[in-house]
Amino acid sequence: MASFRFELNNKPTKNKTYSVLLCVTTGGKRKRLKTSIEIKRKSDFKCDAKAGKWIQSSEPNSKKWNEELEKELEKAKVTFRELRESGQATSAKVISEIKSGERSSSFLDYAKQRTLEVYNSGGIRNWKKYNGFCNKLETFLKDNHGNVRDLTFAEITPAFLSKFEAHLQTLHNERDSQKKLHPNTIQVIFNIFRTLVKRAIEVEGLMKLEKNPFLTYKYKGVRTTKQKLDESEISKIEDYAFDENSLIWHCRNYFLFSFYCAGIRVGDFLQLRWGNITSEGRLCYEMGKNHKDRDLILVDRAKEILAYYHKPGAKAEDYIFPLLSNDESYSKAVTQAEKDTLPTELKVILFNQISAKNALINKTLKKLALQVGIDKKISFHISRHSFAKVAKQRNIDNSQIKDLLAHSSLKITEGYMGSFDTNETDRALEAIFKKKENPKTELISLLDKMKPEDIQNLISQLKG
Repeated sequence: MASFRFELNNKPTKNKTYSVLLCVTTGGKRKRLKTSIEIKRKSDFKCDAKAGKWIQSSEPNSKKWNEELEKELEKAKVTFRELRESGQATSAKVISEIKSGERSSSFLDYAKQRTLEVYNSGGIRNWKKYNGFCNKLETFLKDNHGNVRDLTFAEITPAFLSKFEAHLQTLHNERDSQKKLHPNTIQVIFNIFRTLVKRAIEVEGLMKLEKNPFLTYKYKGVRTTKQKLDESEISKIEDYAFDENSLIWHCRNYFLFSFYCAGIRVGDFLQLRWGNITSEGRLCYEMGKNHKDRDLILVDRAKEILAYYHKPGAKAEDYIFPLLSNDESYSKAVTQAEKDTLPTELKVILFNQISAKNALINKTLKKLALQVGIDKKISFHISRHSFAKVAKQRNIDNSQIKDLLAHSSLKITEGYMGSFDTNETDRALEAIFKKKENPKTELISLLDKMKPEDIQNLISQLKG
């Protein structure tokens, strides 16, 4: 059992008022919680008065304040009953749950605050995703007058998520206004939503686990097929005579260097320094995405590309490729550890520079594909997928391809290659539909491959 009563704090506040306290007692243990009511005179309060009569009529706000106290008392009782069902109904737990509910109940405020935290931590890519999520959620919450209403945690239900999904499906793609949002873009938005709710439950205690709407609501995007170049298409790019030092010539080099280096990602490629090239002819760098160390032998064709860009007097800390400036403040951060500790403002500048250069390379690679006669949409990242495809075509084991791509698990690699890892199914299908030859025709074919003396020996053996 539990008992609930109000008491007055005898110690005055800075404003010289006295706080009304809610007292919860279970199992002989008592816990107190400050209510929202404060009175000026002790005589205006009676702890043993009947319900709704604690604040005396001598206080002008007595009626309003008594109603508020009744609400807070009922809230405590409801909290106790809910906790009792799960066997957690202690006085401390009741107070803790009430305090938890007193924190900001605005999910929108929480999402914006968390977005700011991600920004301050330097996670610029994630910050952009979180910021985009908040913008789309605010758009959904706008009324007909353009005012954004608040969204509380209690309102986030499976039904709300379903309506939000329907809203997202009406939005247009920012890059192509003729298209709607791609299902996978919507999935990214819901992934962020789910992550925020999960953190609010597990870290902040702003929501109860059983109230998590994502326990029942699911959204899944569609599986897309990444473009990949085969060996013949790579050869077209290698052999085409572009004008030396033209932009398209440089972008061809960038793409092929990534391909020759097991699909190095664009962010890592742009930030390569001459110090990443060892005297033994190896490329050693730390990946920015997952902080894994890479140590790759430089094949001859990769060395040939490097030779184009090496200048006499080049320093170890100079960028290899003429894309980022050695004079920018962010360039002073050479190691990944130094990049991780850059001020957020410099991280934003570096991120934007990488994004801009990537966009320029990709735009040029589209022209390159058209010029060399490849009917596929090429981007810098396609070099990574193409490397995996060519490696598979050369019968390299999946586990070795995993290591070369620096994937954390074989499952990722197999999913990465799934659309072209068809060797076994190809052989099975061919075996099923292989045309049966006439025995006589098959025998003649075999005899044609034999030497005359072997045929004579065979005839002698048959006669014998």
